[in-house]
Amino acid sequence: MSNSSDHAERATKQVVDHHLGAFARGADEILKDYDERSTIITPDRSFHGLEEIKRFFKAFLDGADPAFWSAFKITNQSIAGEIAYLAWEAKPWVSLATDTLFVRDGKIVVQTFTSFSA
Repeated sequence: MSNSSDHAERATKQVVDHHLGAFARGADEILKDYDERSTIITPDRSFHGLEEIKRFFKAFLDGADPAFWSAFKITNQSIAGEIAYLAWEAKPWVSLATDTLFVRDGKIVVQTFTSFSA
């Protein structure tokens, strides 16, 4: 593995680690991982730029049962260069969810998110 891919993986992991820790601190902290170029793609629609992404996360946080967070568990995390893949669950609310994040220059440029209910 080359130094540039090592560096990309470290930089990607740093953003992913911040992103996962930010949920406890709210939407404004989560938004630090995005910028106006960012897009989140879901099965229902896509969210572009900080304003739409903030609405997406605010709805997610406001809709989550308080017990959701203690049930949240990452079941797979893989990083390859600028791409991170997460599989997670929060049973009984979510039996399986996946996120794929494309990270560049310290920001999540594109994220895909799919969630399956229990």
